[in-house]
Amino acid sequence: MLELEIGNVANGGFCVARHEGRVVFVRHALPGERVRARVTDRTKNFLRADAVEIIEASPDRVEPPCPFAGPGRCGGCDWQHASLPAQRALKAAVVEEQLSRLAGITRTVVVEEVPYPVDGDVVPPPGLGWRTRVQFSVDAGAVGLRRHRSHDIEPVDECLIAHPGVELMGIERKRWPGASGVEGIVSATTGDRLVVLRGRDRRKIRVPRLDVPVRLVRGKPEPGSNPPYVRESVSGRMFQVSGSGFWQVHPGAAQLLADAVVDALEPKPGDIALDLYCGVGLFAGVLADRIGPDGLVVGVESDGQAVRDARFNLRDLKNVSIERGPVEEIIADLEFGRASGGSRTQNKRGGGHHRGERVRRADVVVLDPPRTGAGRDVVEHITRLAGRKIAYVSCDPATLARDLGYFGERGWTLETLRAFDAFPMTQHVECLATLVRG
Repeated sequence: MLELEIGNVANGGFCVARHEGRVVFVRHALPGERVRARVTDRTKNFLRADAVEIIEASPDRVEPPCPFAGPGRCGGCDWQHASLPAQRALKAAVVEEQLSRLAGITRTVVVEEVPYPVDGDVVPPPGLGWRTRVQFSVDAGAVGLRRHRSHDIEPVDECLIAHPGVELMGIERKRWPGASGVEGIVSATTGDRLVVLRGRDRRKIRVPRLDVPVRLVRGKPEPGSNPPYVRESVSGRMFQVSGSGFWQVHPGAAQLLADAVVDALEPKPGDIALDLYCGVGLFAGVLADRIGPDGLVVGVESDGQAVRDARFNLRDLKNVSIERGPVEEIIADLEFGRASGGSRTQNKRGGGHHRGERVRRADVVVLDPPRTGAGRDVVEHITRLAGRKIAYVSCDPATLARDLGYFGERGWTLETLRAFDAFPMTQHVECLATLVRG
């Protein structure tokens, strides 16, 4: 057991301390506290530890609302022991530190609260009840959540950050023989629900009786069964999201980010826009409405099901084309056609291709890469194609800062940066960086 003075916060939900010259990354602590910590992992360069006793507490410390949170318990939440304002301040500090260390950018960051859409009388307590997609693990039929950095499962009968629509399914209070994982999905805008089951041998999965209507996915859907997707509504447009496809998990995040991207890029009628890692077409849809019929939006996505969803979701927009393939490969060879005399051809895959003058420039670009970020090669291609503005949506401050450094090397400057608390009680934060030519 170590007695530690806790320093600042680090990326990944840890606080930093030192013991005999070695760095110690401590969970369940807060900056300024003195704690007794149990070492959970040793490496050549640092230790990992859990604060198991608080000797001197921070004024920001609160009693965790969830009985399954704490040292050695569920690993899903990092900051249940901190007040919500303190959580946002910690996340802001992480973003500032990563920007400074990895990109040489000094910027004051404020993490904004994401409004929770009010649906009737169901309003969860602040910071809880927001996660519309929850992946549970199953061990011998019993449901739980993974412990931190472990394959071990913490059995739970309720998840407090799960959306009420997920909890109504009663997943945690039932047994799931033969399954290795159960994902509960709900749409906060339409009420659609879906359960996705995983298992090594799907024939052995036994589905319990559920208290609410759900759609079940066990391998390929059976003919005539309900389609395995949920519908989400943003800016008056309905988006189909199949299975475990990507969608913002906070009920207010998709609309907030869609509005923020449009505000950041300021698209104009007739613009050519590029939507990289476009998923099911959220940003492509809102951009297409702004640039109008004389403009063009090209979405790029590698996941086959997401591409099919995007083409379906945007099938009525003749100024949108969705291209399937790795982003780094597609944008390396992209050639845009600006409309000439209103001439346009409809492609067989459901998007619209313009033809006429060939150009090598997109007026505006939005990218929303996975946690690993875009990387040097993609950034280089974007800077060759982008004209006025770039909007970079990121859920990882470290890879965002790294990539902003690459953009800086190629003459692009960070104009604005917004951060959103789209994942309360966890260390995760959503950022939107807007870049302009230097």
